[in-house]
This record gives sequence, C-alpha cells and structure tokens, in this order.
Amino acid sequence: MTPPVARPLKVMHIITDLQVGGAEMMLSRLLAQMDPRRFENQVVSLASEGILGAQIRALGVQVESLGMKPGRFSAAAFLRLVSRLRSDRPDVVQTWLYHADLLGGLAARAAGGLPVVWNLRHSSLEPGSSKRSTRAVVWLLARLSGWLPQRIVSCSLRAEQLHVQMGYPPEKMLVIPNGFDLGLFQPDEQARREVRAELTIPPDAPLIGMAARYNPQKDFHNFLEAARSLSGKDGTVRFLLCGKGADLGNAELTGWLQEYGLKERFTLAGLRHDMPRLMNALDIFSLSSAYGEAFPQTVGEAMACGIPCVVTDVGDSSYLVGETGLTVPPRDAPALAQGWEQMLGLSVAERRSLGEQARQRIQQNFSIAQITRRYEELYRQMAGRP
Repeated sequence: MTPPVARPLKVMHIITDLQVGGAEMMLSRLLAQMDPRRFENQVVSLASEGILGAQIRALGVQVESLGMKPGRFSAAAFLRLVSRLRSDRPDVVQTWLYHADLLGGLAARAAGGLPVVWNLRHSSLEPGSSKRSTRAVVWLLARLSGWLPQRIVSCSLRAEQLHVQMGYPPEKMLVIPNGFDLGLFQPDEQARREVRAELTIPPDAPLIGMAARYNPQKDFHNFLEAARSLSGKDGTVRFLLCGKGADLGNAELTGWLQEYGLKERFTLAGLRHDMPRLMNALDIFSLSSAYGEAFPQTVGEAMACGIPCVVTDVGDSSYLVGETGLTVPPRDAPALAQGWEQMLGLSVAERRSLGEQARQRIQQNFSIAQITRRYEELYRQMAGRP
C-alpha cells in the first residue's frame, strides 16, 4: 500500500507590522522559499499590512491585519488573535519582534498552549537609543522567556549574547542568521551603467553608497562627516543615499549637505524598490550605524552583488563582512573616511576580487536557501516531525 501523505505543517507567523524593515523582509523571503507542499504558512500583523502585505499575499499566503495602533494595546484585537489561533490550530506559532513575541506568545498560551518560537532582531537596547516602552517589554519578555516560548531564534550572535545577559535562557537559544537571494542580488554591469545614467552620476566616478531608513540608529550624520573628510582629499568621489527619508524633502539632511558644501557630491534617491540595480551602481557599500544592528540585510545584499563593504562594528556586521571588507568603530567619522580611502586606494581589479570573495561568502554561508532549510527543520522539530 502507498503510505499516506502527511498534511502540510501549519505555521502561523505573528509580526508587529509589515512595513519595510529587516525582520519584515526576512519573513517575506522565508515565505517565498518555504516548500508549500510541506508547509502551510499564515501571517498575522498586529498593526497594518504595510507595504509587504500585498507581496506576501501574492505568494499564496493568507495575511490578516489586527489594526492595532503603534504603542497601544487593544484587548479586542488580542482576543481576535486568540480566537484565530483556537480555530486554526497551527502546529507552530512563529513570532517576529518584541511586541509580537509578547502578545503572540500569550495568545498562543491562551489558545491552548500552542508551540511558540520567538525571533530576536536587536543587538542593543541602551537608554536614549531605544524607546522606554520597548525596554519595558523586553524586561518583561526576559522574565517570561523560561515559560512562554519553546525556542528562541536570534538572527545574530551579538543579539543572542545581549539577551542571555538579560536573562533569556541560553538552552532555548538558536542562532539563524538572515539569508540572501543570490538570484535576485547578483553582479550586473548593465544595471551599473543604467543607474548611473539615470542618476547623472559619471560612469567612472568612485561611488560610495548606503541604503537605510533615515533614523538615528543609522547615523547619517557620521556618514556625512566622513564624506566631508574624504571629499577634501578626493575631488572625484560621489555618494549615494537611499531609503525612507533619505530624499530632498528631508530638511535636516539637506541642511547638513548645504552646510558641508556637499550638495553636488550627493545623490538622494529616497525609498527605492530596485535595490539590486542600485547596489550594482556602487564601488563601495557602507553602513554607518551607531547601534542596534543585528545582522544587517543591506550589507549582505551588497555583498551578494559583488560590492565590497566598509561597515561600523555594530551587531554582526563585522562577522558578516569577514575578510572581504573593512570594519571601523561606530561614531568615528575619521575612521570611516579612512576605511573608504583605503578601499578606494585599491585597484579596480583588487576591489573586484574583494567583491567576488564577498559574494562567495554569502553563497557559502548565508544563502536564503540554506537559511530556509534551517527554519523548516526547526518547525518540523517543534511539531514532532523531524
């Protein structure tokens, strides 16, 4: 007789929101890669469907928004989540980000003790850099972590260390880094030429870029200070910034550029949805973050495109780059400028070789296919189907 075919394993992903961010993008990529014959995924956003809701739904994944307002608890929305969990009875509940870890974990417990996996995405929580309400939630999660989740996934080594120090049980921790789509992010000389032409950037000008939302964590001011220093030595270097808020409508950012005499050196591209193309236009990718990074998506994306990186030593940035790029201290503009200068001092062939090594490092260690298999195996173990 033919053995019966096992039904797909049901995984409900509960996330704080579905706006563009590292956790949200990782969830979207994971869902696109998981085997639909073996896994039936659902997504519940505590807040809105954001930009990514429609993209996830296009994958054939059911998406629901509970409509909670940022920073405000809704008892009605929480009870709807409990009811949804009771009726759907997923095999595994995967929560993403702190507020979803808390509310999703409690809802899963109230729905009958469903297996829960938390997901950690932060590597620092200093006063002044994180909201007081967020730190209060994390304090509470640390005290519930021995009871509420069965496993806790951390996307970085630094994040794991931080949370263990705060009281999270080390025996429940599992590091699964972010994964990168090597088919989407890959070297593309044609894209390099086209993007530079679109943005009126000279084809041979050294171009340093950063992709990040405009936020104190990313330390745009440090990037601009370093750019002013390097521009005084190199009259040909250009800079590209893209991300939400990194546009001409940002009065603070354009004011700094005016003050530093850098307006002609910078292109502000704002929020873009063609990141593989933009990455390929660069000679160097840089991330100037001051704190809070865990396993930065944009660095891995640039590496997959064969672009060498100069990053600040925040989160697992240094570990991700390895020997294929340079790491400098955070909040140190002279060191960042020196790193750029050192990278630009290499020949084109030497930088290309570093970029090839960067792509190989992603391929060997952090491809989305490898990372998806690790999540799938975790879910099978949680559901008793190893």
